[in-house]
Amino acid sequence: MALTPEEVRHIARLARVGLTDEDVRRFQAQLSSILDHFAALQAIPTDDVPPTAQPQDLINVDRDDEPRPSFPREEMLANAPEREDGYLRVRRVLE
Repeated sequence: MALTPEEVRHIARLARVGLTDEDVRRFQAQLSSILDHFAALQAIPTDDVPPTAQPQDLINVDRDDEPRPSFPREEMLANAPEREDGYLRVRRVLE
């Protein structure tokens, strides 16, 4: 489907984009090509294809929530830039 220069200018106005005459010619060819691709997709028979929101089944892989020992505090704080009383020290965000 070939777009006219007026249609390209109208699309540009809707998008609030300023175009030169050279831009109009370039986008006319590019947008027309995109519309041709959509026309080819519309030609594919999809009457027997059920509508889907997700092409694959959604399966969550969950593990059982079992308690287990955590890492030692000193090991976790070893690379902390600042520590205070066994906790991370961070910059104050509220005054």
